[in-house]
Amino acid sequence: MRIVISDRRGLPAAARKIVRFSGDKRIIAFYGSMGAGKTTIIRSLCKVLGAVDITSSPSFTIVNEYRTISGELLYHIDFYRIKKKEELFDIGIEEYLTGDRWCFIEWPDLAGEIVPPGAVNVRITTTGGGQRILDIS
Repeated sequence: MRIVISDRRGLPAAARKIVRFSGDKRIIAFYGSMGAGKTTIIRSLCKVLGAVDITSSPSFTIVNEYRTISGELLYHIDFYRIKKKEELFDIGIEEYLTGDRWCFIEWPDLAGEIVPPGAVNVRITTTGGGQRILDIS
């Protein structure tokens, strides 16, 4: 599936489409260059799913947990600062990736085979006009 986002007003609709596309899959891996909009799209997903916590990039903490209105936990993981895969096991990455909670991952390519093969993949590219193109598989 392909989604084109022309401006910020298109984010909530794009987030709802990603949720619908995901079906019962709860792990979504986001690929894109620095500044492509990974965190912004994840923030919209959290809002659509009912997050009441303030969402921000977990670049320094690696994992942020957000709670929804109904008490469900959402995980936002950022592998950008990971130097070695062993660091991921030290934080208990398996627990985040084997549950039934939503788990949004930035920079999954830096973690190698840690991301489960059944994850939904969102590849983000930008155009010269500021559009974001999301290719979802």
